[in-house]
Amino acid sequence: MKLISVREAEGTVLCHDITEIVPENFEGRALKRGHVVGRDDIPRLLNLGKEHLYVWEMGSRSLHGNDAAMRTAKAVAGPGITLTEPAEGEVQLKAAFAGLLKVEIGALAELNGIDQICVATLHSNRLVERGCTVAGCRVVPLVIDAVKVARVEARCRAAPAIVEVKPFRSLRVGIVTTDSEVYHGRIADRFGPVLRAKVAVLGSEVSRQILVPDDMDQILDAIRSLEVEGAEMILMTGGMSVDPKDATPAAVRAAGGQIDVYGTPVLPGSMFMLAHLGSVPVLGMPGVMHDNRTALDLILPRILAGEEVTRSDIARLGHGGICLECELCRYPVCEFGKGN
Repeated sequence: MKLISVREAEGTVLCHDITEIVPENFEGRALKRGHVVGRDDIPRLLNLGKEHLYVWEMGSRSLHGNDAAMRTAKAVAGPGITLTEPAEGEVQLKAAFAGLLKVEIGALAELNGIDQICVATLHSNRLVERGCTVAGCRVVPLVIDAVKVARVEARCRAAPAIVEVKPFRSLRVGIVTTDSEVYHGRIADRFGPVLRAKVAVLGSEVSRQILVPDDMDQILDAIRSLEVEGAEMILMTGGMSVDPKDATPAAVRAAGGQIDVYGTPVLPGSMFMLAHLGSVPVLGMPGVMHDNRTALDLILPRILAGEEVTRSDIARLGHGGICLECELCRYPVCEFGKGN
């Protein structure tokens, strides 16, 4: 830093706060550390009795923290992200719409390995609402070497978006409920209302629900009916236990479907099935799906966001895959599903 005349301070960066005292009226900070002195500030500073200021020495490669934070945020931000104005060397990234937050975790770690650059995010694969703060970019010093920011920008150009929000697709969803007691009217269906609510909150709708007994032929007919009617996703409940020949998986295969995963390292919901029938995703759910949160809540949003969920993706759900089934559910503001 260096000491200069206030009259020559336009465009420089303050190294310290400037205090203003108005007897019996005001006492506090007039200009804060890091403030870029403007032309209008000079007479005000002189009126405060300031003839000289300590300011940062800006070299040819120096950037003010606010400018560096904005450049960093623009490099990090992908689709579905808006930026706040920089303040005190920080820019916040916000969701432009409700959707699924995606973070390139490896690239994020590399960026945070660059000295004096900080990028913090929410967990990847989290549901976010419009306007939610999903990340923040902070430059630690008031002035930073521009080369460091250029390194951030180069790393971001070499990778997919570091932080983005994916919108949910609006799909026509069909449900096949396999339960002989429900089919014959002996007990009420608990699955339909739960699934309709989970689908609706993500922007899709259930076009039809078909009730069938635990009979493979009738399950197969229901699948084919939904396929003919143009269902873009099929949710199947019941007929799922430890036997791979159970009616629901067998009916999916008989319809020409491919079972991708049968068994998920998530509790509750370990008997979850992920399959596809051509381009139509088919999700099979065990009897716990009337619980608050299960494997479905971790996988359904990703599929509705247009992702192809792989066996490897499913395997990674095991870390953080236990729901504590709290009396007051606060998901997604909890540990469930945050390890992947």
